[in-house]
Parts: sequence; structure tokens; C-alpha cells
Amino acid sequence: MNFLRTLGAGLLAMAMLTGGAQAQSALNDILSGGALKVGTTGDWNPMTMKDPATDSYRGYDIDIMTELAKDLEVELEFVPTDWKTLVNGIVAGKYHMTGSASISPSRMKVAGYSEPYISVQILPFTTSDKVANYDGWDAINTPEVKVATTLGTSFEGMVRSWFPDADIKVVEAPARGYQEVLAGRADVFITSNIEGATLTEKFPNVTAVPVEAPRAPTPIAMLLPQGDQVWINYVNSWVKLKKEQGFFSETAAKWGL
Repeated sequence: MNFLRTLGAGLLAMAMLTGGAQAQSALNDILSGGALKVGTTGDWNPMTMKDPATDSYRGYDIDIMTELAKDLEVELEFVPTDWKTLVNGIVAGKYHMTGSASISPSRMKVAGYSEPYISVQILPFTTSDKVANYDGWDAINTPEVKVATTLGTSFEGMVRSWFPDADIKVVEAPARGYQEVLAGRADVFITSNIEGATLTEKFPNVTAVPVEAPRAPTPIAMLLPQGDQVWINYVNSWVKLKKEQGFFSETAAKWGL
């Protein structure tokens, strides 16, 4: 039994000695059941990408979760989800944790988070034939501009807050805002600097709108059951340890983050 699995067993033992509800932690379910269940959307390049042909996942998140399962000495099971039900899956116990998700006040009302391990900033994007139409954030917020976003994402809330005067088009996953722009059904989408970099590389006609500065710098972390302090403590200790060992920086470099 390695150190990290021993740490998990120790946290459970402490919870049992104190007689608290934490004895029913997800950590106990993971260790006794031999599997770590992770909710992932499979549509956030380069964090989590699903290959329909093989029904397998790859990406930054996937490497992180694979390492966590290895240290727990359990199998890894990915549970497909989407952005509008991501938090609900944690609350309902469909999975023990999620992959990367932005930290937001609305999510914090019902779910817990791990320690953050990366951060993102938000930028607007359009196609090269339209980029000359916009000279900043304010130029997007007009009735003539159609802004596409995906239902249930943090981006949806930002779009509604930042562009109240724009024509907002909301699509449901697996559809994405950038796909609407590429298809000519919308003019602008917003996304993180992380995904934006991958999209501009993959699609040469996608380009960033010139703005004064990015918006909403946001830490990224794993969603966890809000009341399960034993599991939260374990994951936070694991994140801190892996940061010190260089695992997170090495994985970020691998995926160009």
C-alpha cells in the first residue's frame, strides 16, 4: 500500500473515531469499490476530448485523473456528462468528482472544490472575415451581433452579463458556440485562452477579437461533494503533493498550457 493510499485510509480512520458523518465519505466508496468515478464532458480541448470511434478520452484532465487513480490504486471510470448537468451529477452522487471546472459562486452554493491548479482568462473570438467589425468588448454588445454560447456553461452566464444588447444564441451540448460561428450562424463566441489557442490552431479562419484585456481571470479546480471533507482533504493534499513533485507543471507543458 503506497503513501497516498495510506493517507486515504488514515483520513477515514480519523473520521470513524470522531463518529462524524464523514465516515461515509466518497473516499471509502472508492477504496472499497476499487474504482474512481469521474464526470467529464469530453468537449473541452485540450482538457478533455472524447474519441467517438474508440469511446476513449484524452487530454490534460485525463492525465490528471489517471495519475490520481494510480495513486489510489483503483480503476478509473469516466462518466459522460455535459456542462448543464455537471454540478447535478456531483450533488446526486453519479460520480466522485469532475475534471477541471471553473470556480464560480453559483457552483460553490451546492458543490465543493479542490485546490485550484491552473487558471484561465476569457477572450472573444470570431472569423477572419468579420474581425475588422470589432475593436473591443463594447463593439460586440450591439443588437446586430449574434453571440453563440453553450447552455449550462460558465460562458453562458458571462455572455448574458457582458452582452445584454447583443443577439444571444444558446445551443445545447454537444453543440458548441464556436461551431455556430464557423457555420456562419453566429458572429462571436467567447472561450478561455486555453481552448482559444487550440481552436485558432485547428481552424485557421478563427481569430481572437482585439480587446483591451482579457476578462474574468478564473481559477480551475475539480468539483467535489460539498459536505465530504474527508474526500476534499485527500484531494487537496494530493494536489499539493503533486504540485511540489512537478507533476502538474509537466502535464501542463505536455498539453501546451
